[in-house]
Amino acid sequence: MSLENHKAFNRMYQKDKMTLGFLTPFEPMTNQPPKMENTVELAQKIEDFGFASIWLRDVTMHDLSSNDHGQLYDIWIYLTYLAAQTKHIALGTSSIVLPLRHPVRVANMAASFDRLYPERLILGVASGDRKKDFTALGIDRENRGNLFKQKFGFLDRLLKEDNPTIYSDFGTIDGESMKLMPKIVNSIPTMVTGFCQQSIEWIAEHGDGWIQYPRNIEEQAKLIKDYRVLSDMKQPGVFKPFTQTLYIDLSENPDEAPTQIPLGYRLGRNYLLELLYKFQTIGVNHLVFVPYFARRPMEEIIQEIGEEILPYFPAHDF
Repeated sequence: MSLENHKAFNRMYQKDKMTLGFLTPFEPMTNQPPKMENTVELAQKIEDFGFASIWLRDVTMHDLSSNDHGQLYDIWIYLTYLAAQTKHIALGTSSIVLPLRHPVRVANMAASFDRLYPERLILGVASGDRKKDFTALGIDRENRGNLFKQKFGFLDRLLKEDNPTIYSDFGTIDGESMKLMPKIVNSIPTMVTGFCQQSIEWIAEHGDGWIQYPRNIEEQAKLIKDYRVLSDMKQPGVFKPFTQTLYIDLSENPDEAPTQIPLGYRLGRNYLLELLYKFQTIGVNHLVFVPYFARRPMEEIIQEIGEEILPYFPAHDF
C-alpha cells in the first residue's frame, strides 16, 4: 500500500516544507493530572485555523513522583472522541507504546479507526519510557527494545500485507484460515518515535517516517541529514518525513528574545517565526507545539500562532 493519496499524510508532509500541529493536553503541567476540560473546543479552534495535526500520548498510570502526566484518558478512546468532534485535521499517536500492547490489538484498533475516520490517523509508535506503566502491566522495561522490534514487525505486516501468515511469540496468524478485521483499506502511516533502542539504520529502513524530540539545532540538522541518506539507501525514492516536538512558552511581547525551558523556549512570536524557518531549512517536515510550560491561556496562544505564524507554514492542499 502507498501513502501517495493518504489525505492526512499529504496535508502534513511535503519535501522541503514544514507544517505545524499541537500535542495534548493543552494546559500546563502541575502535580495533578490534566483536567482536559476544554480540549474539544481548543481542538476545534486548532482545526478552524488550519493547523495540520493534533497529537495524543499513550499513558496508563499516574506517576505520583512526576509532574509529566501526559494523557488523562485511554488514547484510542479519546482519539475517537476527538475525531467525532472535528472534521478533517490529522490525529496522531505520540506514541503507542508497543511493548505494552499486543500488535494484533493495535492493528485492530488502528484499522477500525481508519475505517470510521478515513485517512486521518498518523500512527506513531514507541518503546516507552514511563516506568510505572511497565510496572503496573508486569512487563520488563529493560527488554523494551527487543519487544518493540518484534511487535513492530508483527504490526507492520498486519497493516501492510493483505493476508499474511505470521508465526510469533505473541501469536499466530494463519493466512489461509484467518485475516484481520476490519480489512485495511487505506495505508496507515507508521512513524517510529525516538530511537526505540534501535539503530538509525533500522529506523530509516522500517518506519514510514521519524518522530524525534527537540535538541540543539546543529545536532538535529546532522541527525536529519544522516536519516535522509540512510532512508534513500534503504528505500530509494521513498519520502520519509521528519517530525519533531517543540516545547514553547509564547510571550505576550512579540519581540522577547528566546530563553531556554525544558525541551524548548520561552520567546516572542517574531523569534518563534525565525526559529521555525531554521527548523524547516534543516529538513523538519512537521513541528508539534507542546504547551506544558505555557503561562498564557491556550486560546491566546493558538490565536496568535494561527494568525501570525501559521500563514507561513500552512497545511498543504490535497
